[in-house]
Amino acid sequence: MTAVACLLGAGLSAPASANVGGTDLVISEAYVNGGSSGATYLNKFVELYNPTAAAISLAGDSLQYRAPGGAGLPTGVFALSGSVPAHGHFLIQLPGNAANGVALPAPDLTSTNVNPGAAGGTLYLARTTTGVVPGDSSVIDRLGWGTSNAPEGTAATGNSVILSYQRNAGGTDTDDNAADFTAAAPTPQAAGNTTPPDPGETPTPLTIAEIQGDGATSPYAGKSVQTEGVVTADYRTGGFNGFYLETGGAGGTAADDRTPGRSDAVFVFGSISAGQVEVGDSVSVTGKVQEFNGTTEITSPTVTKLGTALAPVQPDTLDWADLTTDAQKEAHEGELIAPQGPFTVTDNYDANYYGSFTLAVGAEPLRQPTDAGTPGSPEAVAAAADNAARTITLDDGASTNYNSAANTGTALPWLSATHAVSIGASVTFHQPVVLEYRNSLWNFQPTAQVTGDGAAVATFADQRAANQQPAATGGDARLATFNVQNYFPMTGARFVGDGLGTCTLYKDRAGTPITVNRCTTTAGGPGPRGAADEASFLRQQAKIVAGINRLGASIVSLEEVENSVKFGEPRDTALAGLVDALNTAAGSTVWAYIPSPAADKLPPLAQQDVIRTAFIYKPGAVTPVGTSTVLTDKSGPGQSFSIARQPLAQAFKRANARDADAFLVVANHWKSKGSGTPLYDGDLQDTSSPAKDQGAFNATRVREAEDTVAFANGVAAGLGTERIFLLGDLNAYTHEDPLEKLYSAGYTDLGSAFAPDEHTYSYNGLQGSLDHVLANAAALKMVTGGDIWQINAQESVAYNYSRFNYNAAQLFDAGDPFAASDHDPEVIGLTLPAPAAWRADAAYSAGDLVTFGGSIWRAQFSTKGETPGASKKVVWEQLATAPDGSVQWTATRVFTTGDVVEYDGVKYVAQWWTQGDVPGAAAKKQPWKVLG
Repeated sequence: MTAVACLLGAGLSAPASANVGGTDLVISEAYVNGGSSGATYLNKFVELYNPTAAAISLAGDSLQYRAPGGAGLPTGVFALSGSVPAHGHFLIQLPGNAANGVALPAPDLTSTNVNPGAAGGTLYLARTTTGVVPGDSSVIDRLGWGTSNAPEGTAATGNSVILSYQRNAGGTDTDDNAADFTAAAPTPQAAGNTTPPDPGETPTPLTIAEIQGDGATSPYAGKSVQTEGVVTADYRTGGFNGFYLETGGAGGTAADDRTPGRSDAVFVFGSISAGQVEVGDSVSVTGKVQEFNGTTEITSPTVTKLGTALAPVQPDTLDWADLTTDAQKEAHEGELIAPQGPFTVTDNYDANYYGSFTLAVGAEPLRQPTDAGTPGSPEAVAAAADNAARTITLDDGASTNYNSAANTGTALPWLSATHAVSIGASVTFHQPVVLEYRNSLWNFQPTAQVTGDGAAVATFADQRAANQQPAATGGDARLATFNVQNYFPMTGARFVGDGLGTCTLYKDRAGTPITVNRCTTTAGGPGPRGAADEASFLRQQAKIVAGINRLGASIVSLEEVENSVKFGEPRDTALAGLVDALNTAAGSTVWAYIPSPAADKLPPLAQQDVIRTAFIYKPGAVTPVGTSTVLTDKSGPGQSFSIARQPLAQAFKRANARDADAFLVVANHWKSKGSGTPLYDGDLQDTSSPAKDQGAFNATRVREAEDTVAFANGVAAGLGTERIFLLGDLNAYTHEDPLEKLYSAGYTDLGSAFAPDEHTYSYNGLQGSLDHVLANAAALKMVTGGDIWQINAQESVAYNYSRFNYNAAQLFDAGDPFAASDHDPEVIGLTLPAPAAWRADAAYSAGDLVTFGGSIWRAQFSTKGETPGASKKVVWEQLATAPDGSVQWTATRVFTTGDVVEYDGVKYVAQWWTQGDVPGAAAKKQPWKVLG
């Protein structure tokens, strides 16, 4: 073994064996994430480049790969054949990780035994078919990335599912992989489709419109051309590696278009060329035309600045009606455009990853078709068509994945701790952008990479300032539902530390665990789902507490609360902890929780999920009537709730009211829309049309709707009430079959009735409500208003506790409720049933209750015509309840020995019978004693 090989075998750097003189083959590109979720291409690949003027044979050569921790021979060797054309490329297809992405262009060779890892390793081209170490004298060129222990110089970094390692167009090799390779959108080129023109071929002089043609692809693809124009966008940084060129004097209104149906702009691909120009330069470009992922490009360009400036380009000012179809956009591909508004943010999920937003043309975000109308209905079909016509992406002028290890130190563009970009925000453009097709999407591309808040390019209206509290709902109480997204005090760290099982965790950029990926019990069952450790849990809890305490609600249905009994603790442990945190934040005891039924009144433990529904309430406003009830007989194999959380029912009444004034509230969390083994016919997802798609398990949710209605009716009948509210995360949009079942059973969806333009969930840029509060006819009489408090679904995940310290931009704020969950809470105003109003002409008996002056009064003995609180003879007792549910002292109420009251924030106990004696007042004989 040579000295160099010994060094490399030990994992140390050594003098590179690459050819810096440009007289031999180089590895020009490597894509090592093929097939992974979100990957651009189905397969990994290596591309070779021949920088010389003559073809180079590959006979006797090989491509080899050694894993990052390797210290000897490679883990894969692939013998090569064929030749790499002069100034041309050669594409070698490698295996893929899974089955995601599009197929590569036809490769020149296919290998099944060289399979590089995404995290790191060393690929090398050797003039031998025998495995050798990376530093062997037969090695022509090598590329080390990530955790490679044998790179040339320093290892390259920055690959992702949409980024490959690429040399510049000239194949420059300085013996330093970090310097020579940049991460950019992959550009696989094979010898068969990239053979450059014959050196003697004269490039055809053409206008850009002639190059573009009037179709989706250029009529000159594969041909050498020469054209000229004005540089309108320059992407020397960010991974696009090129610039846009537009015909001088082009642009303006539709009437100004001198080449209708054909674009006057083209992308020039080449990182060296991008560094040679500035926006506004007039240049001549010579190169070869190619189509890459739907975009017409000029590659391998030679750029020459013109001596005489061309007429400046005017941004297009086109009505969106001229850009609704792909063909209309194609006619302006790559052109500079001044977007004609209004535009509204309809998706911000990718802002956390790629710095991009999906916009909707107009003043409203896009809508889930089955939230707008029943599946397949004209309303749903119209919504699907409207979504397609109004969608455009606003990118950041880069292909950077800000979540990849190489880029987490770069602050996310657009977003800041002081100004979020929420769904529903209107967008104001301050600079022209480029209309381009990239990553299978039409985009507004800024003319250079965006850094910072991007305010010079576009600004976004603040949605948060006016949304600090739910809107007014009327009434004297509020009923709410809140999905708290995997609230688990049983953290991953505690689960493992207690010996309950194992966990894999998601970590921040410093390697600190933040959330659970997957936990598994020692018996193989599911474990906790939320925070990774106590610090992360407290961040999660802080936002949830802020949100719940701002609801102004008297009763809250919670979904996705830890079912603590699954981890050997009392079932209500997590729920009790949340109530303690709420009361601590509120500064006093204002919240209580509804205890779970006894174990024999619950489904068997094996039939319970690790998450559950629950109720919390304010005892100063309402009082539980009876105990809670869970549906127990629909959880067996093949039954509707065998794969979902069972409904939970509890009756409430106004504090001090009669049991006859009770109303029933039923909390729900039905089966999700995710794929899985069908339970019933009709559970498979219908993807034939967006207007028909209700997700997977629709038939299961229909049966859950039917079973929930029957369950609620039975519990209500047992309580003697007709008033029923159904609420929670039903995992069904407003007009899908399960909700239609509820409507046919006499229920009204209150979100649709009172907040028809607001929605509780956002998925793939489409807004709709999965969370609902519904009332039957009797309960509907109590309702005074409603609001969907849009604090979660509209926020970028970048602000959620789960992304704490994922990026250099620190966005998490524990003091506000925004991005506390992925579902919005819904709040409904109620006028609670109360005793009838006092009447002067009515006769009352001892114990009768009336309402007078906003309070409830109880007759001490038979009476008629005596006004509550007005008679010298105390006939009526005023009943009041303290915020914590205890009895509040009133001057007219009779108390006996042992009665406990609250007065002026202090608890007292009666030492003997008393009426009218103020607790704590100076008296010779004080009947009240401070409790404790």
